[in-house]
Amino acid sequence: MDKEKLSIAESAIANAKKLGAEMAEAYLSYNKELDIEVRGKQVDTMKLSEDRGLGLRTFVNGRTGFAFTTDLTIEGVEDCVRQSLNNASQSMQESGIGLPLPASEYPQLDLYDPEISEASVEDKINLAVAMEEAALSYDKRVKIIESSSYSDGVTSVVIANSQGMVASYQGAYCGIYLALVAVDGDDSQTGFALDYHLKYKDINPDFVGQEAASRAVRMLGAKPITTRRTTVLFEPYVAAGFLGLMASSFTAEAVQKGRSLFANKVGSKIASEFITIVDDGSLAGGIASTPFDGEGVPTSKTILVQDGELKGFLHNTYTANKAGVESTGNGVRGSFKSTPEVGTTNFYIESGKCTPEDLIKDIKSGLYITEVLGMHTANPISGDFSVGVSGLLIENGQISQPVRGVAMAGNIINLLSGVNGVGNDLKYFGGRGAPSLRIDGITISGH
Repeated sequence: MDKEKLSIAESAIANAKKLGAEMAEAYLSYNKELDIEVRGKQVDTMKLSEDRGLGLRTFVNGRTGFAFTTDLTIEGVEDCVRQSLNNASQSMQESGIGLPLPASEYPQLDLYDPEISEASVEDKINLAVAMEEAALSYDKRVKIIESSSYSDGVTSVVIANSQGMVASYQGAYCGIYLALVAVDGDDSQTGFALDYHLKYKDINPDFVGQEAASRAVRMLGAKPITTRRTTVLFEPYVAAGFLGLMASSFTAEAVQKGRSLFANKVGSKIASEFITIVDDGSLAGGIASTPFDGEGVPTSKTILVQDGELKGFLHNTYTANKAGVESTGNGVRGSFKSTPEVGTTNFYIESGKCTPEDLIKDIKSGLYITEVLGMHTANPISGDFSVGVSGLLIENGQISQPVRGVAMAGNIINLLSGVNGVGNDLKYFGGRGAPSLRIDGITISGH
């Protein structure tokens, strides 16, 4: 426990109580981030940023106030307390507001790798350079490196409230990202890959460089195909993108505000029996794992969909109180500058038993979708989407020609209901993860 941060938190709570708060919560965080971008084996940009401060919530007569400050002096904290209480006086009265009680225990997680901080800047630059070199040596048609970057971050959090809760943790992450262009004559195609971990030694620049290059090269010569109703296979990155479209609908906040396409469907089938969807803030090695959420509630594994059946939703303390249930530990907080809103942590579709190769072998005619364009235009409330897609044609169980310039439209529930195969290749992209998904009866609009 950082004694200095704890002292600041306790002082803020004591001041708030003295000035009339019925309850108060102090959230202090310190973040340090490093970003390095390399071009042509030379450092193009390097940025080191630090951010620290206090976020304070106060509760008076059913009203909530929030304020934050980066001034952690006695005067700065006192100003923050007064501002929070003033904001509380201006807010609406609500039922269900409050703070959680102290927890008896928290998940034991290995979140801090000292090697991330101890490794030299030169070593981190070399990771980005090695990734660039691996991509260029993969195929001579890889011509342009758009971005080869390394990034890491260290965070420290202390939370305390007037209910007697005191908790803290320290964490760190690191990762690399590569974007490039492959060229063959007049045709050019982009490719990317990324790799983020909690352990410095787990970063693999050669693998990332080769993966980004292969994604670009395999699409050279891509052409549209005719309109058809067919079987599609989503690459994990694409499946994770569609999972992200549904993220807000799994929050109790969206349900209570009438903005979830899954409202009133608990106990109903919303997907095929092959689909199980989980959120797990306590996942070992998860990039979004923490021992507690932004309110100090222990994180946990929450099964949202099991074998296609909707089991429940994600909660913070407020939505849980309104629903008469326990918080799931999903009061997610971006920093001390924000309040704990309901959100996902390590959010993923569970892995299946089939290899991607086996999923492809069973497809007589289909499309292996490797990229989606326009996902931001999809409607997360209705689940409707209309997106551009590209990928690889599948004929008689074999990958054939690359495809681009086609579109796919539908509804996410119909999409999930059509899943008839799930790969054993679960992969995470930040806090979202998915395996390959095979789906029948999808209309691809082409020529």
